[in-house]
Amino acid sequence: MHGTQSTNPVAPLQVSLTRAALALVVIACGLALRWYGLPLGLSAFVVKYGGSLLWATMVFFLVGALLPRLTRAQIAGIAAATAVVVELSRLVHTPWLDAFRLTTAGALLLGRIFSLWNVVAYGVGIVVGVWIDRLVALRRLG
Repeated sequence: MHGTQSTNPVAPLQVSLTRAALALVVIACGLALRWYGLPLGLSAFVVKYGGSLLWATMVFFLVGALLPRLTRAQIAGIAAATAVVVELSRLVHTPWLDAFRLTTAGALLLGRIFSLWNVVAYGVGIVVGVWIDRLVALRRLG
């Protein structure tokens, strides 16, 4: 039963709420990194790719919150597919989409410039999400 969720009927709601809370924490960390990272002296590399890593971790937790009965591997697969589609969407340019990308929300949700390095950061972020999710689940059991 490796990687499966509990069969307790209360468990899916508890798992969803925990993952939603974790997503909010990750969002706060990502916003703090993007807004305060450079002024605090962090390198542009850490701010840029740390933000991408946290974005993918957030996607993992949001998918897990919405689909709590899936295994971590399934959630990671959906999160990875979502991240790759969003990254590939940066290659599509229409006036309305480019205008949205220039807004703060558009930059945070979709990004502006295509980069294969973002895909690497997303992969690391999803692995971090799996790791944190597993630690939380083990803590809940023990």
